[in-house]
Amino acid sequence: MTIKKILRTVAWVILSTVLFISAWILAALAMPLITVNSHPVAGKDVTIFIQTNGDHTDVIVPIVTSVKDWRSQLSYQNTISKDTAKKYVAVGWGDKGFYLNTPTWSQLKFSVAFKAAFALSTAAVHATFCDTPQVNSDCKKIILNKHQYKKLIDYIGNTFKKDSAGHVINIETKANYDNEDAFYEAKGSYNLFYTCNTWANNALKSCGQKACLWTPTDIGIFYHYR
Repeated sequence: MTIKKILRTVAWVILSTVLFISAWILAALAMPLITVNSHPVAGKDVTIFIQTNGDHTDVIVPIVTSVKDWRSQLSYQNTISKDTAKKYVAVGWGDKGFYLNTPTWSQLKFSVAFKAAFALSTAAVHATFCDTPQVNSDCKKIILNKHQYKKLIDYIGNTFKKDSAGHVINIETKANYDNEDAFYEAKGSYNLFYTCNTWANNALKSCGQKACLWTPTDIGIFYHYR
């Protein structure tokens, strides 16, 4: 290969990369502004919450209702504290390597970020038992009817990988973030187009709640809950 061809190939790769990144950024800015389910059916049966830590969105559901008892899947015994007094559980989906190896951003490794960005790793569900959340700018309350909640729990339930007996698979690890959480094996792969926030946004879509057309960030979700 001649020098001219090498330079042409390098230029093509650089241009393609710049165009790809530019298109992704444009989509990440524009598509969250498009509302899905702008006028959801009002509910009165089950109170859920969505909460962000500034980067990642969790869907918070009551542990026990007449529709679903999450204790049959998400056992208190999988947490360090084993505290059965908590009434809610915050559920989030994400890259398994990122979840288990990066409790804080300061611990992020390039290899973990690269695998997560390009769907080269597996996924996990992070479940954290908690008290009733306090509504604020980072936590919003949503009230569903039973039919809507059933749609949501079906969506969340289908996220888990199951063993041969149909049980969710607890990831036995010392990577717990605190005394009230546990990790479970999950379906899918995290990537630039399907992030933890995309999963949460799709959870809202599944039960007919306000959401955006697509978002890789928590900002896109909470834009519709100002």
